[in-house]
Amino acid sequence: MNVEQIIKMITRTIMRRVVNGGINAGISAVSGKGQKQAQNGNEHGGGRPAQGQNGAKQAKQAMRMMRRMNKM
Repeated sequence: MNVEQIIKMITRTIMRRVVNGGINAGISAVSGKGQKQAQNGNEHGGGRPAQGQNGAKQAKQAMRMMRRMNKM
C-alpha cells in the first residue's frame, strides 16, 4: 500500500463516521426522542432508558450492523 491509498482509507473512515453521526443526530432531533425521554425524568441520565434484555439485544444488533458498514 502506498501513502496515497492509506490517506484515502483513513479519510473515508473518518468521513463515514462523521456523516453517520450527523445523520443519527438529525434523525433523533427530528423525531424528538431526546426531548420526550428527558421530560419523563429518567434517573439514568442522558434521556436513555435502562437497558433490559431487549436493550442488550438491540445493542448487539447495532454492533453487527456497524461492523458490516465498516467493511464496505
